[in-house]
Amino acid sequence: MPGPDFTVVHITDTHIGREGEKVHGIVDTLDNLQTVLDRLVSSGHRVDALVLSGDLTDNGDPDAYRRLREAIVPAADELGAEVVYAMGNHDDRESFAHALLDLSPSDLPVDAHRPIDTVVHLRGVRIVVLDSTTAGRHDGRLEPGQLKWLTEVLAEPAPNGTLLVLHHPPIPSPVTSVDSLKLQNSEHLEAVLLGTDVRMVLCGHSHHTCSGSIAGIPVWVGPAMSYRVDPVPPVGRHRGVVGFGFTRVDMFGSSVVATAVEATPAPAVYDESMQDVLDKLAALSLRAG
Repeated sequence: MPGPDFTVVHITDTHIGREGEKVHGIVDTLDNLQTVLDRLVSSGHRVDALVLSGDLTDNGDPDAYRRLREAIVPAADELGAEVVYAMGNHDDRESFAHALLDLSPSDLPVDAHRPIDTVVHLRGVRIVVLDSTTAGRHDGRLEPGQLKWLTEVLAEPAPNGTLLVLHHPPIPSPVTSVDSLKLQNSEHLEAVLLGTDVRMVLCGHSHHTCSGSIAGIPVWVGPAMSYRVDPVPPVGRHRGVVGFGFTRVDMFGSSVVATAVEATPAPAVYDESMQDVLDKLAALSLRAG
C-alpha cells in the first residue's frame, strides 16, 4: 500500500530543564523526549521533519537547550529528518538562537523584543515558523511586521503547500486558564491566511490535545511532551496530570492528517504482523461479498 507523501513528527512543550531538574518536581522531561525519539528511530518509519513548536525549555536556561539539542540532533540524523524549532513563552530568544539556530552575537538578527520567524523548504512543502511570544508575557501575539512578512511569504504558493507553526493556538480552549493565554487578536492572522496555500496550523502551549480551524484551515494543538492539563477537571480546579505524547502529521495528496500518538508507557492490547491483519481483513471482505 502506498504511504504518505510527506510526514512530520510534531513535538511540543518539551520543557527541558538543567541536569537533575524535574518539572513540578515530578516529570523527567528529557526522559520523556528520549523515549519518543528512541521509538521513532526504531520504528522504521520515514520522517521528513521533526517540528518542535515551543516551550522547548522550562526556563530558557542555556544548559537546557544543550541537553535538548544533544537528544534531538542524533535522532534526526538517523531518521534523515530536518529539524524545525519554534519559540515558546518559556523560551529565551538569545539562548534559543545561539544554541539551536547556531547564530553568533555578530549575526544574531534578534534581541529580547524581536521575534524569530523562519521558513524551511523541504520536498516541495514549505514550513513557516512564527514566533508568537512576547518577552515577559505568557499569552501570544503577532506584531504587525510579522503579519506583513507572512503575507509576503505566502504570496506565492509552494508546490506542495505550507504548514504554519506557532506556539500559541489561534483557537479557544475549553480550559479557562489556558484560554486566557491563547494567541490574542487571532482575527489579524485569519485575515492573512484567507485564500493561501496553508494546509494546517501546528501549535502547542495548551498541554491538551485539540483541533479547530482558522480561515477554513485546520488548526492542530498537539499533545505536550511534558505533562497534560486535564480538560475536564472538577469545577473550579486547574489540574496537571502525568502523560505525554506527540503527533504524526501525514500528507496524502490533497489530504493532511494529524494523529495524536500516546507515548506514556502502557502494555499493548495486541501486537500483530500488519500483513496478517490485512490478510484477515481481506478474507472477511471476501466472505461479506
